[in-house]
Amino acid sequence: MAAANHTFGVPIPHTRWNLPVRSAGHLKPNRCGSRLALAVAFYLMLDTAAHADLPLTIEDLIADQGTVRLNLALNYANSERDGLSLVPTGSNSYISVPTKNNSDILIGSLSLGYGLMRDTEIYGRGSYLYSNTRTNNLDKINTTEDNRLLDAWVGVNYQFKKDDATPALLGFAEAAALEEHLGTSNFFKSWMVGFTTYRTIDPVVFSFTSGYLFNLIRKAKNRDYRPGNYLFLNPAVDFAMNDHVTLTTGMQWVIRKADRYDGEAQDFRRTSTDLKLGVGYGVSKDDIAQATFTVNASGNGGSSLQLNWQHTF
Repeated sequence: MAAANHTFGVPIPHTRWNLPVRSAGHLKPNRCGSRLALAVAFYLMLDTAAHADLPLTIEDLIADQGTVRLNLALNYANSERDGLSLVPTGSNSYISVPTKNNSDILIGSLSLGYGLMRDTEIYGRGSYLYSNTRTNNLDKINTTEDNRLLDAWVGVNYQFKKDDATPALLGFAEAAALEEHLGTSNFFKSWMVGFTTYRTIDPVVFSFTSGYLFNLIRKAKNRDYRPGNYLFLNPAVDFAMNDHVTLTTGMQWVIRKADRYDGEAQDFRRTSTDLKLGVGYGVSKDDIAQATFTVNASGNGGSSLQLNWQHTF
């Protein structure tokens, strides 16, 4: 089975908190809630990522002391790209030939969070990747697949203040305990810090999340490789339709530096903007389901669909 080289920068959300699934009666100014989105997914829309969303209720943003929360997430992304390939026609001559590729990516994530103290939650998250890419080059169709453990992250969420006279403020920090790239395992080479602030105006919650991913140099096929650092900004608005259903809309802006091999940039600095639409459903007191659709609005980055289920023990 051939391995396609997919590099995912965001742990997404990958992802920490997600506002919210809640009843309209739960939207009280002195309760907590927020959104740590971390999707920077398919080639920046599914990051690291993809990452799963935690947690999904405004009251239970930080796990209660001594409680455990399980979050399962499935991300699907697809993209189609056109480009040019250089084909040699002689010893020193080339021609440009149009190419087209279409990709499907599935990332499954499992995360566990534990309420260490009243305002502190520690968590771990692991993700598994499957991808299938079809390429049409000179009327020759090639297919590559990738099927592997993507990464494992550990982190901490901390609530600095609740939503009272001023907006609530929460922060997070996490590290990639394990990352796989080009057949090489890397340990604690990526770090992310960020925050979420939100304001409740019943039945609406306005939130803003920002995070920065810092990558260290790691080895890739005997070369020094450093993925590009990136910053993301994620404003969002959530509206409680009734006691069980919440609608979410927002956007995500990402700026990412170029990857480097042996100190040389492989590309240029890139920016992208994604539109995010979601719906959440409170199945029971302890179970919440959510679906989020993300589409790249500034280019041909494709789209993704994330499904989440959270259970509190």
